[in-house]
Amino acid sequence: MLSHQVPFLTLNNGVKMPQLGLGTWKSENNDAENAVKHALKIGIRLIDTAFYYQNESFVGKAIKESGVPREEIFITTKLWNSDHGYEKALAAFERSRAALDLSYVDLYLIHWPGKDMNSLTETWRAFEKLYNEKKVRAIGLSNFNIDHIDHILSICTVPPMVNQVEIHLLLQQAKLRAYCAEKNIIVTGWRPLGDGKLLSNPTVTMLAEKYHRTPAQVLIRWMLQLGIVVIPKSIKPERINENFGVFDFVLDDSSMTLLNSMDEGKRIGPDPSEFF
Repeated sequence: MLSHQVPFLTLNNGVKMPQLGLGTWKSENNDAENAVKHALKIGIRLIDTAFYYQNESFVGKAIKESGVPREEIFITTKLWNSDHGYEKALAAFERSRAALDLSYVDLYLIHWPGKDMNSLTETWRAFEKLYNEKKVRAIGLSNFNIDHIDHILSICTVPPMVNQVEIHLLLQQAKLRAYCAEKNIIVTGWRPLGDGKLLSNPTVTMLAEKYHRTPAQVLIRWMLQLGIVVIPKSIKPERINENFGVFDFVLDDSSMTLLNSMDEGKRIGPDPSEFF
């Protein structure tokens, strides 16, 4: 079990979301199932998946077989780009829910905004319907920039609760994070360890030595102290354990300032303004 309890962040509708969870991107079939089972066994309660990952049924199987009460687990999944639009989004949600074999989903996200604002509007209308019918406990966005969020806020009756975006040491998204904070939208960061090169960054390794931690633990702890929900991905039990051993130390102000100064605005994943 985790030696320290994972803290929760409160969404703008009062729902509490664990601040650290397990990502499952590129975790296939039994690998995803076993990773989720191990994560739940050691006390992790936030699991992040998506229709596009093609592992929802394996995530759902792990949840069912874990023995952990459903109400203790926070499940995020996402709508893929080909399912934008009102009716298509509603049908896609039911496919995901059935694959997960759950009666409800904790958080449902639009995976990418796309360029068709009319279609995006209709998609959000479907999300509001799912929320109002209590099929989801929270709804949100993924890979949305400020202009995309502004559009949603201009048409919504239920505001988004979360925006999940690429965040790591070289892409800190400070302006977007400040905007989301102003709009009471919690930010989740995907790819928190970058492309792996950050683990050998001299500054990161220096801080790892200072705190007697691994480079991954320093990077995850830095994001937690910024108030970001973090979802590191791994299928290896020892790496999952490592990624969650971050609640019994704190980075001091000078370390945070140093890491905050390393932003290069460098994306590893697609630019949301150009993708889809």
